[in-house]
Amino acid sequence: MAELASLVQRLELAVGRLEAMSGPGGSSTGGSAGGAVSAYVEAFDGIVSGPLAQYLSLSQQIGGDVQKHAEMMKQAFASQRQLLITASNSQKPSDNVLATLMQPVSKAIQQVQAFREQNRTSPLFNHLSAVSESVPALGWVAMAPKPGPYVKEMQDAAMFYTNRVLKDYKEKDKMHVDWVKAYVSIWTELQNYIKEHHTTGLTWSKTVSSEATFTSPSATHAKVTIFNEKFIDNEKTHKNPGLRGNTGPVRSGPKPYGSTSQPAASSAPVRKLPPVLELEGKKWKVENQEGAQNLVISDTELKQVVYAFKCNNSTLQVKGKINSITMDNCKKMGLVFEDAVGIVEVINCKDVKIQVIGKVPTISINKTDGCHVYLSKDSLSCELVSAKSSEMNVLVPNKDGEFTELPVPEQFKTVWDGQKLVTTATEIAG
Repeated sequence: MAELASLVQRLELAVGRLEAMSGPGGSSTGGSAGGAVSAYVEAFDGIVSGPLAQYLSLSQQIGGDVQKHAEMMKQAFASQRQLLITASNSQKPSDNVLATLMQPVSKAIQQVQAFREQNRTSPLFNHLSAVSESVPALGWVAMAPKPGPYVKEMQDAAMFYTNRVLKDYKEKDKMHVDWVKAYVSIWTELQNYIKEHHTTGLTWSKTVSSEATFTSPSATHAKVTIFNEKFIDNEKTHKNPGLRGNTGPVRSGPKPYGSTSQPAASSAPVRKLPPVLELEGKKWKVENQEGAQNLVISDTELKQVVYAFKCNNSTLQVKGKINSITMDNCKKMGLVFEDAVGIVEVINCKDVKIQVIGKVPTISINKTDGCHVYLSKDSLSCELVSAKSSEMNVLVPNKDGEFTELPVPEQFKTVWDGQKLVTTATEIAG
């Protein structure tokens, strides 16, 4: 039986590889008139038939939202392959035409990220988030002169969520662990591929056809900005006005990287969404609150969760004992709660304050600039987990009722002790 199971798994992997190579953008399309493709398209096919195929196969076995997401990723890689075929047979076109050629990849990235946003209650949300945070890596084609480091940056952005998947499933289901390894290896192999074939940017043919080959009626009206403002504003949880004019994909992280900006295209005023404070199933939704200082959730149950999204200059009080609380994309937001049996998460926030009245086992801070955590005497054993965040402080109560403020380290030193890497916090020089 063990041999039969192993055979079935190998067959499923083989089928996944064949599926990844077929269909739009598969090996049966594109290339020269004789059916051959360039060396770097063939090398890209190695990623498609290797780690991507393994990721698709495992996603199919996991099923549900992960499988649906994987189908979108398959299409994203197919779109990128078609762009590579075009580049291998053509000289680099003008910016307008280039923007048109890159639109399929841009739209595929948008679709992958939108799916995560539309399925925040999914039991596989960490899987979806790992993919959504890193899929902008496919925008390396617009990231000259350093496309490889950009892919590494996007791969690192997924680590917070891949680690969660590993933590949740390492003792329960090895398939999810293998899924993480397969998915991460896609970006590792892509970095190696770029280093070998596109070190300083997408390589175009120097001898083949002129840009007239690309010209179409719509091309003359194409926008120069590939990843447009609508995508940045509506689909990305980490909204960064400083990057709106960037010709590359949106970068994750608490602080924007420097970039060469272009004049932003005129756009319609942003439509304000109505504020929400309601219980939907087991989830309390607190959304789009502006200047609301007296938000209270009092009728709570242990099985319920609270999700606060895009709340600014507001204060939320949660009474009773609840399962977990998440603050996402909030600014100048205050949270006061009594007891949480699970985790309290702060993601993509700025200048927020959290006060624990009772107990909480873990507080997670990710991609956040400015977070003050006020602990109670009963919550001093709380674990604080942080990633890609700055200006974090923990305030611990004294005997006289006052608080002592302690900064959370942001700089670390790692050394090899002969057997393993040892990391310790260091003081920021200066």
